[in-house]
Amino acid sequence: MRCWRPFSVVLALLSGTTVHSHESLPADEAEGARSLHEARDWRPCGNRATPLDTTPGAVALEPGELVHGDRVLLFTADDGGGALDLWKSSGTQGAGTSLVKDFSPELADLSPLELTRVGTRVFFTAEDSEHGRELWVSDGTPGGTRLVKDLWPGPLGSFPQSLFEFDGLLYFSAGDEEHGHELWRSDGTPQGTFLVEDLEPGPEGSSVQGLTRGSGGALYFLIDRSGFFRVLMRSDGGAGATEVFRVPSTNVLESLTPVGQRLFFITGDSHEPMTELMVTAGGPPVRLGMFAEVYELVAMGGRLYFSASTQEDPAGLELWRSDGTPGGTRRVKDVRPGSEGSSPQGLTVLGRRLFFSADDGLHGRELWVSDGTASGTQLFSDLSPGTLGSSPEELTAIQDHLFFSADTAGRGRTPWVSDGTPRGTVSIEGPAAGAQASNPREFVRSGWDVFFTAEDGARGRRLWALPFRPTGRCQGE
Repeated sequence: MRCWRPFSVVLALLSGTTVHSHESLPADEAEGARSLHEARDWRPCGNRATPLDTTPGAVALEPGELVHGDRVLLFTADDGGGALDLWKSSGTQGAGTSLVKDFSPELADLSPLELTRVGTRVFFTAEDSEHGRELWVSDGTPGGTRLVKDLWPGPLGSFPQSLFEFDGLLYFSAGDEEHGHELWRSDGTPQGTFLVEDLEPGPEGSSVQGLTRGSGGALYFLIDRSGFFRVLMRSDGGAGATEVFRVPSTNVLESLTPVGQRLFFITGDSHEPMTELMVTAGGPPVRLGMFAEVYELVAMGGRLYFSASTQEDPAGLELWRSDGTPGGTRRVKDVRPGSEGSSPQGLTVLGRRLFFSADDGLHGRELWVSDGTASGTQLFSDLSPGTLGSSPEELTAIQDHLFFSADTAGRGRTPWVSDGTPRGTVSIEGPAAGAQASNPREFVRSGWDVFFTAEDGARGRRLWALPFRPTGRCQGE
């Protein structure tokens, strides 16, 4: 089977979706500002980003894992000693950017990972010499950053993975000597952190992965059963998870994508040029179609949108949609007629429209937009005229704006922002200059800034922030 590409980080299940409220405002403006946070009419304060300096004596190298915390952005970075540590930033206002927790430098490749927000705190996995890799939690302060529980006592560690917020709790996979890797949950306290269910008794465990909120508010995830099957499970968050669907362990089962009351996913034999798109509402799944390749699954307006090619035309990747029925699963538009296909990538929902990059064979890879109809699927903006195109990447929807990177003549790959109109699509100034690419990534809103990382000449990759506020609250308005 042809390998399908991983779908974009913008999905969101996850953080790829529009960042909602809970981010903090500056302390002196927090009073009475809750309604402003809920407002939809936000905009950048200009188009120049600011590099974020650290506190004296500290330096944040190669920042990553950006996540909006409570009143602060949390992220990982190297302090110059070779270790990945936990950092925080208040952006263009407040106390600035500083180190939260310094982890052991001999474990440089392993701490911290999978920063995941639950309520006002951020969970992550980290490793120290005493406990090994275990679950940690932080409120953004050094004193409030701590080990949650030593699930596998000793230096080996339980290696928590697949951290996921569900109904105000953290669900994750972790291993201990008796159960192997199984499903756990945590409220951030030692007593509130426990094994949910031993789905595959014995030390091998079930290797829980792909946790996703699906139909009816249920928790869906994947497990390995007896080494022979890959199984889709459904749970209410407690013990008693039920099996929905299984395939042989040699097959692929992945890309769980909720759309309303249904869950879509793809499966297929890894040795055959065939991919099946399936859907379930909690019961036996229905096959919607057979494809040569399927990737980039996203939900918009109660339908699933995805990039796919048929078995008859395996190279002709185009934009498709499905209403959850075989008859309602069809191609939206043949953007590039012929055998090559336009290969839609980075599918990102902004309001009632879908933005993505595609190559129509005339303009190169550029930014496209679709309302789900053939006539409403069109080139959005030709940022780099000619057949090469600007190759938009890192598409991220934030508060009715689209942030992305694009490669244009004389500038290289730089950050851009759009208000959803071609005229309102502009480059973000600051990182790099001239033809030197800054290669921005990880756009995240926290408080009244949109953060991202970008390369900056000799300084390497560093943290940047673009002021982003409700209309009327930019400086001077």
